[in-house]
Amino acid sequence: MTKVDLITGMLGSGKTTFIRKYAEYHLGKGSRIAILLNDYGAVNIDMVMLKDLECDRCEVSMVVGGADADCHKRRFKTQLINLGMQHFDRVIIEPSGLFDMDEYFDTLYESPLDRWYEKGSIITIADPFSDDDLSDEIKFIMGSESSCCGSLIVSKLKGDEPSSVTKNLTARLNSSLEFIGCRRRFSVSDMIARPWDKLTDEDFQKISSSGYRNESYTKLYNRDTLSTRVHYFMHVHIPEDHITGLVKDIFTDPSCGKIYRIKGSLQSGNGSWLRLNATPATMSLTPADDGQAVLIVIGDELDLSSINDHIRPLNTDPEYVSI
Repeated sequence: MTKVDLITGMLGSGKTTFIRKYAEYHLGKGSRIAILLNDYGAVNIDMVMLKDLECDRCEVSMVVGGADADCHKRRFKTQLINLGMQHFDRVIIEPSGLFDMDEYFDTLYESPLDRWYEKGSIITIADPFSDDDLSDEIKFIMGSESSCCGSLIVSKLKGDEPSSVTKNLTARLNSSLEFIGCRRRFSVSDMIARPWDKLTDEDFQKISSSGYRNESYTKLYNRDTLSTRVHYFMHVHIPEDHITGLVKDIFTDPSCGKIYRIKGSLQSGNGSWLRLNATPATMSLTPADDGQAVLIVIGDELDLSSINDHIRPLNTDPEYVSI
């Protein structure tokens, strides 16, 4: 049977970066793998980031969001059927940051998937530098996505952080678990907390065999009742020296909403691509082999008009559209 691993984590926590390293480990062991990006949105910039992994032993595909939760679940199942018929050794699923854990478990129990797949590991990526001031919705997402994991991987560490960094993360996770009525609690010893370039084959073997836990919690929200939303701004062409200022202005303008992440890809003046990944605390703008002219803004109570007011004066592409 094909093992299925689920990589969960908050928006901007580093799921895609970890998947690259995790996939490279399995490819190095000679496995045939597939990566399934399961997103409610219309554009998946993470697929662009992972496309270069494709080879005769690695397929990268995605589920595009449906009109409603049932439609999305059908598309998710259809993609799993397609991959199941190809008999991969392992399928690695990266869900949207707004993911229903019940959908994952329920789908794998359905026929014919229950004959082709066995659950592997649930791996949660946790950002220790995220905002401590969490809304109830973010507490719900953080708690529900970490509740069942077999491995908890701390992201964005350089190796010289004080011990208080992981202690604060532990407190934040446990507060979220308590908020959703889950009995599970984490300690620092439960985490893999070191720079990812220091992870060894032994670490990845331990992660890939860590399994998952059956934990219950109160389902306080669903996809339709969450105010956390994603807006897409396409055909964006902004001078490179204005990108950083634009992103900071959107983050700090309260009329835009409470924003957790801005990501995307933009072209520089010489036609090469730049990959953007930003949170309120950090921002990276790095060269990329290819891309798609899009900005993706994720947050609570987003105001499309206010964000547009920041982008339009700088954008030179006449086909600009926002949804």
